[in-house]
Amino acid sequence: MATSNKEYPFTEIEQRWQQFWDKEGTFTAPNQSEKPKYYLLDMFPYPSGAGLHAGHVENFAGSDILGRYKLARGFNVLHPMGWDAFGLPAEQYAVKTGTHPAKTTLTNIDNFRRQIKALGLAIDWTREVNTTDPHYFRWTQWIFLKLFQNKLAYVDERPVNWCPELGTVLANEEVVDGKSEVGGHPVERRNLRQWVLRITAYADRLLEGLDKLEWPDSTKAMQRNWIGRSTGANVTFSLESGDDSITVYTTRPDTLFGATYMVLAPEHPLVGKLVTGENLKAAQKYIQEAAGKSDLLRTELAKEKSGVFTGSYAINPVNGERIPIWIADYVLMSYGTGAIMAVPAHDERDHEFATKFNLPIIDVISPPEGEEPEEGEAFTGVGTMINSGEFNGLDSVTGKERIIAQLQAAGKGEAAVNYKLRDWLFSRQRYWGEPFPIVWVDDETWNSIKDLKTAVTALVPGEPVTYHQDGTLYHALPLPESALPLELPKTDNYEPAGDGESPLANNHDWVNIWFNLETGEGVPQSGEKPSSGTWIPARRETNTMPQWAGSCWYYLRYLDPANAEAILDPAIRDYWGVPDFYMGGAEHAVLHLLYARFWHLFLKDMGVVTDDEPFKKLFHQGIILGEDGEKMSKSRGNVVNPDDFIASHGADSLRAYLMFMGPLEDMKPWNSQGIEGVHRFLRRVCRDLVGSGDGLPPKIASDKPESTEMTRVLHETIRKVTADYDNIRFNTALSQLMIFMNQLNKEESLNVESAKDFARLLAPLAPHLAEELWHKLGGEGSVAFAGWPTWNEDLLKTDEVQIGLLVNGKPRGEAKVSKTAKQDEVLALAQADEKVSAHLSGKEIIKVIYVPGKILNVVVRG
Repeated sequence: MATSNKEYPFTEIEQRWQQFWDKEGTFTAPNQSEKPKYYLLDMFPYPSGAGLHAGHVENFAGSDILGRYKLARGFNVLHPMGWDAFGLPAEQYAVKTGTHPAKTTLTNIDNFRRQIKALGLAIDWTREVNTTDPHYFRWTQWIFLKLFQNKLAYVDERPVNWCPELGTVLANEEVVDGKSEVGGHPVERRNLRQWVLRITAYADRLLEGLDKLEWPDSTKAMQRNWIGRSTGANVTFSLESGDDSITVYTTRPDTLFGATYMVLAPEHPLVGKLVTGENLKAAQKYIQEAAGKSDLLRTELAKEKSGVFTGSYAINPVNGERIPIWIADYVLMSYGTGAIMAVPAHDERDHEFATKFNLPIIDVISPPEGEEPEEGEAFTGVGTMINSGEFNGLDSVTGKERIIAQLQAAGKGEAAVNYKLRDWLFSRQRYWGEPFPIVWVDDETWNSIKDLKTAVTALVPGEPVTYHQDGTLYHALPLPESALPLELPKTDNYEPAGDGESPLANNHDWVNIWFNLETGEGVPQSGEKPSSGTWIPARRETNTMPQWAGSCWYYLRYLDPANAEAILDPAIRDYWGVPDFYMGGAEHAVLHLLYARFWHLFLKDMGVVTDDEPFKKLFHQGIILGEDGEKMSKSRGNVVNPDDFIASHGADSLRAYLMFMGPLEDMKPWNSQGIEGVHRFLRRVCRDLVGSGDGLPPKIASDKPESTEMTRVLHETIRKVTADYDNIRFNTALSQLMIFMNQLNKEESLNVESAKDFARLLAPLAPHLAEELWHKLGGEGSVAFAGWPTWNEDLLKTDEVQIGLLVNGKPRGEAKVSKTAKQDEVLALAQADEKVSAHLSGKEIIKVIYVPGKILNVVVRG
């Protein structure tokens, strides 16, 4: 592998310029400037103990190239960095090692910061944020208080993914094949008291806003699907027993006559009542098995359908038919009403289920000619209604409207809009997370303070948030803003409480307090009740917020990170606005982006921000695979450690190679040999343009004229690299810089000003070497602010053109020829070209097709 040497002393060069940037504060962005602003944002990393991986480096290097390019083009660029540092991994490490997660987190952050600085990123480090810093999460808690006061936060008993081993609730995405993503422990479904945020109140605005965004179409489609707005009807099926009913939501009321059975989610509250004695044992076993599956696994389209019959029947409201009621895990309690009407002729999942359990399949929609489904498949489109009584012959769109009207008239249904989007489960049973700024008081205490002169009414407008436990009613009382931040208690016990409560529940002196209504102060109930002020017995909330909380709004705090009086100064907000370019992995395409958009809309309603959306333009970098073409993981032994390659090849080589591997958005495998080629290119730049010692290398001299061709290639390079940087085509920008150096290799001299132009072009990709070159050429200050070169179109004109050389219509090579070249001249060049001649050897030329300036096609036989 390469090492730093006299010809290219990259270690010395990179350390020198990193120290210069730090000392000078080169990339500190002022909050006001006459320059146009450009706010560039990376999805901030979780500082794991493993340090940066190649995917981080690709992301950060790609955004840094864009940021440095914008600096050179005259923008006031803000490129900050911070740490998404709360979360389960740090807590689990604390459980295993006894090391406090705060200590582990700071150690990991120090390592990440060191690695990022070693990459030479143009970061404004004065704006660094850390979601675990009380000065930061004070404002996360403040946002929660505002959500609470605006009735967008409530408590509910919800079925959740509970991992007994980890002692916490897991998001659906954290459960893989019924086991926790962290540790691979069994996960079960159970009901727990949870804080929930009413994101559904913003569903329509979240949908409408997508149309304004410059995001990948696939990402917007995923968000639309996650929100899942649909129109249809709520339909009521009475039970055969006559003492209850089941309401279902359907987008296809036009297929009601084809509903031959019903399906309930295993968690549906009527299941216990509907299961008859002979079916009880099978139903109980099935429900228990379903509790161990994630929602994603249960709704996987490819999985084999399963279910059990309850033994009970419902009545179809449009035809009075008796239909059986089943339980199946492909129906979720969290979507619609937790019950569906099953129309197997016109729904694929229902068809698979009905086929497996030999249930009736009745066609009620006749497809248009040419759209008939394959044998054994359901027809899911629109068509003409059949087997539907008085509605026969209607097109299904009209039939849908008329059936809804008939249901409404009969009191058996109504038009409805539904969403796949559920309210946001906002609780975690963890220690290492933001504490909720909430205390709970029992009903007796609550009633005793209602008439006191306190801030209760202002803090809790309208109906209070309550929950029942062990026969006692509790009321949620928020802390006053002056009591923020509420910090985590110091503890050495991070073990879960074991009953669904977080480790905080074990800290009795922090949880059970005398609470001061005026100040929000709390003192342990194990001590005496203070004598002055209004103190009441209370219990702190022991759940903590999810890791998503801190990442929902961090882009705003970067603008004003030291503000102790407000979340954001309006003048600073009005200057920077929201990020102009947001870059990060596609794995965050739904949840992080959706949650951040929700909080942003709410903060706009609160007057904190003025923009409609948090991220105007979004770019997903591709995944870097291991050298074996597989996803990088420690178990496979294919992880690329950037420290190793910075030590052996330099940060500039690593940055440039990650860009050279292919389009930034593409998935591509790492190749340790591939970096050698990029490293050789930079070594050549250093040798031929920087040189060694104090003087300029031989090829650079102001008293020697450069050739016309060298000048033309320079201006061609300026034009091409400019366009490539503008369009995030960093791989082809680097290729063009290599073309420039190849031309220089043929030349005797290069003008100093031309070399300066090259340094400017190289600087975004290889900033350390470009600074060294700029300094050697007599440039002042940092090359980052040296401006951007311009090209002269007149100098790009040439008498030569590049044409394609084809054999039997297939491209076999290229040649540069005069615009007036004759066919015989070009044919001679083709026959002399090794790649082309290999396809001509021993064959008879029967025809030559020549299009001047474009192609030469040789048709051969034999």
